[in-house]
Amino acid sequence: MSQSDQAGAALVVGGGSGIGSSVAERLRGQGARVVVWDIAGAPDVRCDVRDPAAVDAALEETVELVGVPESVTVTVGVGQGGMLVDEPVEAWDRTMEINARGPWLVLRALARAMIDSHTQGSMVATSSVSAHLVDRGMGLYCASKSALSMIVQVAAFEWAPYGIRVNAVGPGVTQTPMLGRAPVDSGWLAGVRDRTPLGRLGQSGDIAQTILSLHEMEWVTGQIIDCDGGLSLYSPIDAFSDSVPPKKRD
Repeated sequence: MSQSDQAGAALVVGGGSGIGSSVAERLRGQGARVVVWDIAGAPDVRCDVRDPAAVDAALEETVELVGVPESVTVTVGVGQGGMLVDEPVEAWDRTMEINARGPWLVLRALARAMIDSHTQGSMVATSSVSAHLVDRGMGLYCASKSALSMIVQVAAFEWAPYGIRVNAVGPGVTQTPMLGRAPVDSGWLAGVRDRTPLGRLGQSGDIAQTILSLHEMEWVTGQIIDCDGGLSLYSPIDAFSDSVPPKKRD
């Protein structure tokens, strides 16, 4: 889908803040008719992606507003930190529900609408470098993003005959509301910055730029493109060489 094609209808899920907000702003700047789904802020359509009925209702409302979108961006997600041996089952369910099940429900609903209406286009989801890096203390998050990356690749294979491309972007550590109030000049964020070859943390605009580029790449599908300033070239976010081995449990 070329940039001129992007001036049609576009959906940004999780576009109320962070990366999604940057994507929506850039698409509007290109003249696209953008619809934002979110549960926070002031979205065009309120939608909790964990609920299949809510996704279907949001899609119906979106089609009434702008028609079937040719561009679909899914940036919804939640962070989760903790050692695997200590994490409660509820944390697994919540993380997988928001980071993997929710995006799948959205992609599935939009794919059905696009196929039924003979609409060709592009979908981009937000995975993470943590989908393929071993981040000690982030096992549930890593698992959820790994699941999402595989969903994207299988979807790309299944929906290619209908002219639907499906890709993902894999951000590194990016300054979004997900980081909360963690200081960037000290502690672990400063360590991540210092280990990043390009010398800084990612910004929402960095990831948005990559997402829009993927929407434009007409011969690319089923790819997860890391956008991390080079962080994943040589070490995980929690570099093993900098880690103190965990103590044995009594």
